Amino acid sequence: MNNSCARVITVVAAVIFGGGRVFICRRPRGKHLAGKWEFPGGKPEEGESPEEALARECREELGTEVAVGRAIGFAEHDYGDRKVNITFFACTCVNEPRALEHDAVAWVSAEELLSYDLCPADRDFVARLAASPELFG
Repeated sequence: MNNSCARVITVVAAVIFGGGRVFICRRPRGKHLAGKWEFPGGKPEEGESPEEALARECREELGTEVAVGRAIGFAEHDYGDRKVNITFFACTCVNEPRALEHDAVAWVSAEELLSYDLCPADRDFVARLAASPELFG
């Protein structure tokens, strides 16, 4: 498909840190990129700030409240039919997140993160994240 026809999707993602690890989720069957791992998040709704969108998405997807911190990275990826622009925010959660919309979740170390089959849009960011152990606390 001609890249000029690809729709652009703005996404926010929560990089939830806790206990020297980061939280990731696996996309369920029936969704685009099913079986791939990702950071939780989604698309901001009309009139919603990125931080508000991320807090809402984490409540809906994980049943948890998050404290959204600063933006720690950006990635873009062209899937052919869509181009995704993701801003990653450092977050902490109030209660243990759980899989409400994903088929698996995991807390992983910086080293382990690189071994997961991640969504292409997350891969470049993950390499930079794994090289920044100070973020893991």
